[in-house]
Amino acid sequence: MVGLIWFVQLVHYPLFDGVGPGGFAAYEARHTRQTTWVVGPLMFIELVTSVALLWVAPAGVSRWLIWAGLATVVVNWASTALLQVPQHRTLEAGYDEVATRFLVNSNWLRTAAWTAHGVIVLCMLGQLFNPLPARVTP
Repeated sequence: MVGLIWFVQLVHYPLFDGVGPGGFAAYEARHTRQTTWVVGPLMFIELVTSVALLWVAPAGVSRWLIWAGLATVVVNWASTALLQVPQHRTLEAGYDEVATRFLVNSNWLRTAAWTAHGVIVLCMLGQLFNPLPARVTP
């Protein structure tokens, strides 16, 4: 998801400006439908696995990392539902410069949250595969 969101943020959404007003509504409908088939299942899997880690946390993985990871997932779901989806609904009627700008600018929240989630997952993997040595207590 980290790579996908950076692609969307830096390449895909900025290209909306070049579609043109004549075909934009059809383009947006197709874009939304096809993107949902890619992103929807991945977001769902990410949510389920993030919640599942609360109950089946691997030994050695910090609980705070699991909670932080879940928090980034919640941010992404909330941002998607409350910020991005309404803009896509507006754009289904045709190109709207204000909606497009808001979509691109508000998507930085998801970009940051997914990037943070990627870092958190890497930290969890680091803890899992390279645990700190046990402390020797006197």
